[in-house]
Amino acid sequence: MRRREFITLFGGTAAAWSATARAQRPKGRLYRVGYLSLGTGERVYSIKAFEEGLRKLGYQLGENVAIEYRFADGEIERLPALAADFVRLRVDIIVTGFNPLTEAAMKATTTIPIVMTTGLDPVRAGLVASLARPGGNVTGLTVDAGGEIFAKRFEMLKEALPGVSRVGILFNPDVAATRTRLTAMMEIAPTLGLTTIPAEARGLDSLEQAFALMVRERVQACVMQGDSVLFNHRSQIAEMALKNRLPAVSTQRELAEAGFLLTYGADVGDLYRRASAFVDKIFKGAKPADLPIEQPIKFELAINLKTAKALGVIVPPLLLARADEVIE
Repeated sequence: MRRREFITLFGGTAAAWSATARAQRPKGRLYRVGYLSLGTGERVYSIKAFEEGLRKLGYQLGENVAIEYRFADGEIERLPALAADFVRLRVDIIVTGFNPLTEAAMKATTTIPIVMTTGLDPVRAGLVASLARPGGNVTGLTVDAGGEIFAKRFEMLKEALPGVSRVGILFNPDVAATRTRLTAMMEIAPTLGLTTIPAEARGLDSLEQAFALMVRERVQACVMQGDSVLFNHRSQIAEMALKNRLPAVSTQRELAEAGFLLTYGADVGDLYRRASAFVDKIFKGAKPADLPIEQPIKFELAINLKTAKALGVIVPPLLLARADEVIE
C-alpha cells in the first residue's frame, strides 16, 4: 500500500487543465528528443513521468514533440553508438540518466543540449563546471543529496537491525561516480559504528562472487549502490540476498518492490518529471550552460514486510510509520 498518497480529481478539473494546456502549448514546430537509457525499456515509470511532465507543459507527443527512445539493455559498451545515433537524427535535446549515459552523450556531441535526470556528483565527475553555472551543453538534475543521504540510509538500517555492525556494499566499479560514493560511504560508516566490506559486481555474472565474498566476511546486511546495470538485475539480487539471509538496503522504491528489505532515496519519477521543465526552457531558447543543476526535493522510504518476515526481522513501528510505501 502507498502511504502519504493524495487523490487527483478528474472530470471537470481535468477538462479545465486540458484547455489551459492547449492554450499554452508551444506552436510552430515539431521538437525531437533523444531519450537514452541503460535499461531494457522496462522502467516505464520514468518514461511515463517524463512524458507526463511534458504534457503538463503543453506538449503533445506526435504533434509538437517526438521522442526517440534508445535502450542499451544494461550493456554500457553500447552507449556510444546509441548516443551517436541521436546526433545523426539531429535531435534537439538528449535526455540521459546516470553518469555513463551523460558521458556517452557528451562524447557524441558538444552542441546538442543534454539534460541529465539522475546525475551523480556531476561537478567532480567532470560533467559540469559548477552546479550554479554548468558552463557547457549539459544541465539537469542530480539524484544524490550528498553524504547526508548515505548516513540516513545507514541509520535506517541500524534502526531496523539494531545489532548490525558489519555491512557489505555492493557496487559497480565500472561507474566512476559509484567509486566516489563508495569512498564517502566508507568514511561515514565508522561514525555510526559500522564496518564496511566492498563487494564488486559488474553484472549478473559477478553477483555470485560478490555475495560469496560478503558471506565469507560475515556481513550482517548488504547496501547496494544505485546503478542502472545492477538495477536491471534487482530481482536476482533480492533473491540472492534472501538466500544468504542478508537484509538488503538500497536507493529507490522499485528495489523494495523487487524484494529488498528497505530503500530510501530520491523520488526518481519526480526527477524525470522535473527534467521536462529543463527541456521546455531549452526549447524556448535557454542555454544549458546557464541553467543551474537542481537537486532532489522529494525522497521515498519503502519497506518490504514480506522480506522482513522471511528474514525474521521485526521492523520497528516508528520506522514503519515513516514509510511512504509498505509492501505486505
